[in-house]
Amino acid sequence: MARERLYLFDTTLRDGAQTNGVDFTLNDKLVIARMLDDLGIDYVEGGYPGANLTDTQLFAEDRGLKATFTAFGMARRPGRSTSNDPGLAALLEAKADAICFVAKSWDYHVRVALETSPEENLASIRDSVRAAVRSGREVLLDCEHFFDGYKANPQFALACAKAAVDEGARWVVLCDTNGGALPHEVEKIVGEVVKVIPGERVGIHAHNDTEQAVANSLAAVRAGARQIQGTLNGLGERCGNANLVSIIPTLKLKGEFADRFDIGVSDAQLKTLAHASHTLDEMLNRAPNRHAPYVGESAFATKAGIHASAIMKEPATYEHVTPDAVGNRRKLLVSEQAGKSNVLAELERIGLKVDKDDPRIVRLLDVVKEREAIGYAYEAADASFELLARRVLGKVPSYFDVEKFDVNIEQRDNAVGQRVTVSLAVVKVKVDGETLISAAEGNGPVNALDLALRKDLGKYQSYISGLELTDYRVRILNGGTEAVTRVLIESQDETGERWTTVGVSSNIIDASFQALMDSIIYKLVRSGAPA
Repeated sequence: MARERLYLFDTTLRDGAQTNGVDFTLNDKLVIARMLDDLGIDYVEGGYPGANLTDTQLFAEDRGLKATFTAFGMARRPGRSTSNDPGLAALLEAKADAICFVAKSWDYHVRVALETSPEENLASIRDSVRAAVRSGREVLLDCEHFFDGYKANPQFALACAKAAVDEGARWVVLCDTNGGALPHEVEKIVGEVVKVIPGERVGIHAHNDTEQAVANSLAAVRAGARQIQGTLNGLGERCGNANLVSIIPTLKLKGEFADRFDIGVSDAQLKTLAHASHTLDEMLNRAPNRHAPYVGESAFATKAGIHASAIMKEPATYEHVTPDAVGNRRKLLVSEQAGKSNVLAELERIGLKVDKDDPRIVRLLDVVKEREAIGYAYEAADASFELLARRVLGKVPSYFDVEKFDVNIEQRDNAVGQRVTVSLAVVKVKVDGETLISAAEGNGPVNALDLALRKDLGKYQSYISGLELTDYRVRILNGGTEAVTRVLIESQDETGERWTTVGVSSNIIDASFQALMDSIIYKLVRSGAPA
């Protein structure tokens, strides 16, 4: 039996832009729109032309996407005609393939928020859809607060959706705007809607206020809806929107959906999903969610030794899908709870071939357990583990020696009389018998130390020129003024590769220095720098 087509509608650039702390530039929107297009998304909603300068510029010209580029805006205001509504005019003038109107479908909101009548609300929907259809656009209607509205007055909520369909709207989208609906409610209500409006014209737009936006979206599909709206990484106001990064692989890889439906994302495009998710986080200058389903760093990470042993024999024993299907990778974590299986698997992954009966494996595992007992965390610091393993196996060159470093913090008046705190670090290193001294100021002692350490490493400088620190995390492991501190540093190089290193000490500067050193040495090892 032929599979039905499901359509994916991304609103990262509009609804996702309402996330607290997110502010897309025009270039950001263009980059993300192309990334979504490359991923195979059917509809890309760019924003609200006329509402702000960025969105107005975005729709000033055709963007040449394969996806249906969609403009969002309100249905005509009560009391105005379609020819006398500036918002509607901006939508009709936008260079967009489709227009998505939003209109109330809860009679309570019609009375209280719009202060108009149900009849005028229905007329607004009909007039707006008719005008857009006449302009040659594909038309969608977001039925705002549909599920709350249906519970309160099902006849009016359905009338709003049907008014749009009767005037030629391609889609009516049922919105759980407050995010309070539950999956069984969504499935039941959508099931009632598709008795009146064909399911191939019904979409779902779920918010995540009860952590069920993905579940609600899938429930709507089971009940007959054939379009899903959501955002990359679940961006959106309050608690976010349905996360397309979770929905897409579920539709592609889970039999209940994959056997029944086709989506626009190919198997090859699915392999770029993790990269797309992480790219968005990078643009937003935030660390990716390690525990995100499918694409998170921990999504296919196994810590227990008994699990690792089983995975090495047959990955399906502890993996619900293959990690490479979504562009992720398997990680068998090395920790005090791990056994030889984890260590051997990780050594194999990083390209260190060691016989399983090599006594150095037991020694390495003992060292890991000893160091984790005093605060190190190698499960979270893959690069530091690799260096530790290479040292135990005698495979880390001696690139340079740090003879001493000094960090000073000074509070003083700057040139304009403001009181500022400045950190200055001086590092003395020896490379090939040559002593090099570097100094740098930073906005904190660790930043100054990092800048000074990477300022001049002689013949190795070219290998670390693209190295940068992307995250710095500190955890106090016990209380009091003599507390032990764990520092985790995430680094990235010019290729986009990321790695994490760890340092532990009762002195935060010393712990940071350990992690900084590991980061630099790891980069030299991976780059094949000569000793």
